[in-house]
Amino acid sequence: MKKSKIIYLIKGLLIVLFMGSCDEGFDEMNTNPVRLTSIDPTFQLNQAIISSSPGYNNLTYETTIVKQMITPFQGVGTGGNLNQDNRSATQGNWQTGYRTIVKNLIDGLESLGNAPERTNLNSIIRIWKAHAFMMLTDTYGDIPYSEAGLGYIAGNVFPKYDSQEAIYTNILNDLEMAVQGLDESKDPINQEILYSGNIEQWKRLGNSLLLRAAMRLVKVNPSLASQYALKAVNGGLMQSNDDNAVVRHNADYRNNVGTNLNGGQAPFYYLDEDFVNFLQSNNDPRLASIAVRYVGALSGGEQVEANANRTPEVQIGMPQGYDNTTIIPVAEAAGLASLFSYSQLDRTRLGNPEAPNFLVTYSQTLLLHAEAAARGWVPGDAEQLYHDGIRAHMEQMALWPNDTEIAPEAIDAYIENHPLETGNELELINTQYWVSSFLIGPETWANFRRSGYPVVNPNPYPGSDLQNEDFIRRLTYPDSELTVNKENVDEATSRMGPDVLDTRVWWDVK
Repeated sequence: MKKSKIIYLIKGLLIVLFMGSCDEGFDEMNTNPVRLTSIDPTFQLNQAIISSSPGYNNLTYETTIVKQMITPFQGVGTGGNLNQDNRSATQGNWQTGYRTIVKNLIDGLESLGNAPERTNLNSIIRIWKAHAFMMLTDTYGDIPYSEAGLGYIAGNVFPKYDSQEAIYTNILNDLEMAVQGLDESKDPINQEILYSGNIEQWKRLGNSLLLRAAMRLVKVNPSLASQYALKAVNGGLMQSNDDNAVVRHNADYRNNVGTNLNGGQAPFYYLDEDFVNFLQSNNDPRLASIAVRYVGALSGGEQVEANANRTPEVQIGMPQGYDNTTIIPVAEAAGLASLFSYSQLDRTRLGNPEAPNFLVTYSQTLLLHAEAAARGWVPGDAEQLYHDGIRAHMEQMALWPNDTEIAPEAIDAYIENHPLETGNELELINTQYWVSSFLIGPETWANFRRSGYPVVNPNPYPGSDLQNEDFIRRLTYPDSELTVNKENVDEATSRMGPDVLDTRVWWDVK
């Protein structure tokens, strides 16, 4: 053998030996010691809860459809104000719901499959999963449910769409089982952000959501609705405002609606005429905590504290049916300096960037209980529950920042002047639900469609995309679903109806 070949052979052996010796500990050396390889499902639950706060699209559609707020301006805010299908906005609940909320909840439940001793956390995640899917299916109708959130877990990136009827059947059963699975003697969950691990409060939330889900079915399956309403009431509902499911905000984590209303969208959104008129005509003390009018403002730049008037009598809500050009003569006819002088949600109080987001409340629960009692489905004094529901929301007003508390004598006077009239119970109860759910857009809109109340005039804007309905009945699927999951979307629309704003969801029968 030549000398050069011997040298190359020796070098080759040395390289192999060197590589073999260097491989020992190589994986450890190249692994980030502080990178997470797993996460406690409690923190995934917390992320899902925080992400459930209504976002900016809540103003674009839900809050506008139910005639509580309105913008005459077109562009990114185009939606319910013009009864138009703005798919960059209709996808808001879908993207947040699936990409953040559902993804975290389903992954958290998957992780808990390997920890059977954590039964309380499993039940709590299932309760919030029911809340999430109610919001999604109420918004869109048939949606991915049984195969949702399995992209990373099972590689299923084209989930089938379940019927809303099947989804609600599962939600009712899941809530009932989840509440029954909660046990104070089992695993503590002190790091969850809603109730700091208070199992009794989670039970009350689960039963209150069960009542909400049951009452969705009053038109389509009253027998099942009454059955589950009774289960919810017998199981134990929320007992005070301390039981409210609320996301609290601060300077580090701000309210998304509040940041928009205090930023570039500040001069664009106004309180709706129907909402302001209702509160004024009923001498409702909540108007003083909600509204502000910048008297004489000729532009957004003049909406300043020096021009602010919070007196209920001077508030003027903006009518629907106009854009920012056609509203000008209407504002002038009302004696306003400009459209910028209509009443707005007070950006320093309920519209504050640090204002809380209420998701499920004691007031809502009392009013649903009142309706179920008025229908004869559950025990309880319907009028007392009705009055307690009004009182609970008026007392809840004190939980917003900057002097929103309502005096006890004002609450007493309002309740005394608003009896539950025989024969008009459903309208009165659900109209109060409309007020008590202010700023909880998805729920306000769902109950508006479910109950038919309050009775308000449709938006008469002439460029409406609605063909057969007076009000928007659902939001349309994201364009991304129409592109990548078309086969399953087509199956859903063949069952449910076309992917348009007019199509009614399963429980929203005429």
